[in-house]
Amino acid sequence: MQSADVIIQADYVLTMDADLAVIEDGAVAVKGGRIAAVGKADEIGKRYTAAKVIGGKGKVAFPGFVNTHTHAAMVYFRGLADDLPLKVWLEEHIWPAEGRWLSPEFVSDAVELACLEMLRGGITTYADMYFFSDSGARATKKIGMRAVIGAGVVDFPTSTGRNADDYLANAERLIMEWRNDELIVPSVADHSAYACSPETLQKSAELAGRYGVPLQIHLSETGWEVGEVLSRYNKRPVVHLASLGLLNENLIAAHCVWLEPEEIELLAATKTGVSHCIESNLKLASGIAPVPRMLKAGIHVSFGTDGAASNNDLNILSEMSTAAKVHKAVSGDPTALSAKQAMLMATRWGAEALNLGNMTGSLEAGKTADIVLADLHKPHLMPIYDIYSHIVYSMNASDVETVVVAGRVVLDNRSLTTADESEIMAKAVEWGGKIRKQDSGITDIPV
Repeated sequence: MQSADVIIQADYVLTMDADLAVIEDGAVAVKGGRIAAVGKADEIGKRYTAAKVIGGKGKVAFPGFVNTHTHAAMVYFRGLADDLPLKVWLEEHIWPAEGRWLSPEFVSDAVELACLEMLRGGITTYADMYFFSDSGARATKKIGMRAVIGAGVVDFPTSTGRNADDYLANAERLIMEWRNDELIVPSVADHSAYACSPETLQKSAELAGRYGVPLQIHLSETGWEVGEVLSRYNKRPVVHLASLGLLNENLIAAHCVWLEPEEIELLAATKTGVSHCIESNLKLASGIAPVPRMLKAGIHVSFGTDGAASNNDLNILSEMSTAAKVHKAVSGDPTALSAKQAMLMATRWGAEALNLGNMTGSLEAGKTADIVLADLHKPHLMPIYDIYSHIVYSMNASDVETVVVAGRVVLDNRSLTTADESEIMAKAVEWGGKIRKQDSGITDIPV
């Protein structure tokens, strides 16, 4: 018998490996933060002993979801400005609010709330683009999540810099501090091809390449963006980035809604990762990304929630369900995006898009133990014929019970083990009260 730190048992273990193996009456043995073995529960029981055994009957275990695009600290702007076009929403509401409120303390407190929300929905890894990124990294590490934390880069002044050189210096400091961390991967995060000059984009790519860290960007999110980039550079955004040498497997391109066939071919040929943020795109009326065509071209599309100010939640389960249904309706093809494909996008393909595929995204021996255990003993999850279908079309975030990141149980029976939930919620109420008074004129704040 070999010793393990914990054994996780479930009626179904979805490995999301190359064979998409589903193990009924399965188990996962975890030792030293990594997966020691995956197999039938009785076989694992014969090989391993552990002081802690969790899960069992009526449960399903699967790899932690990967949220490949968000702005975590924007949970504090949730519902601040809704039902507006993206340009108006950003320039008249969000950017002014950020100018008034962003600080290291704001970002730290808000990221803790975002991490709590994501963990409760089974997300174990996320990619972030924002400011005061060091504060976001520290808050994420405190909660115990895995993240690719991007230092925001634009060409105009904000609370964290005066110009592109300031933001790039911020990014390099972030990289130097966090590049060897177990949970945090530092990143350079260019806002877009219209908020960053060609020179800034090339400097960002050079910085990311020099240190071997990911580069993130919003790409072809709206028709307005495409027109703006065309008018400035006589090239569509994807072609523009290609001409600057940015398209490669190190780039995470968020949205990719307005694409021509040749642009899809470019993204596929360069192995650029794409984050599909369908609920944010729908809410802002930005359009619907051609995901079936991207998948057919061989692009490993993943899911992002975008920020909670434009979604308005951080829920990959709902992203999967919405995407699978919308793409069927838009294409007229009920097979356009299957439940299995949606689960791949939310797990292994998401990890691969972030260059973390050798570490997480599937339940395989040697990978880090990023595991979700959800309760199947719910009226809306009975009876079971296809477990993929149940997770994508029927499961709610509230069905997630236990979450393990790097072998550590960070959510136990839906309770956070790494920080005080009541304190996190109290801070959110306090910040919300301040923002309501300043940004909406509301003075009768409920407590």
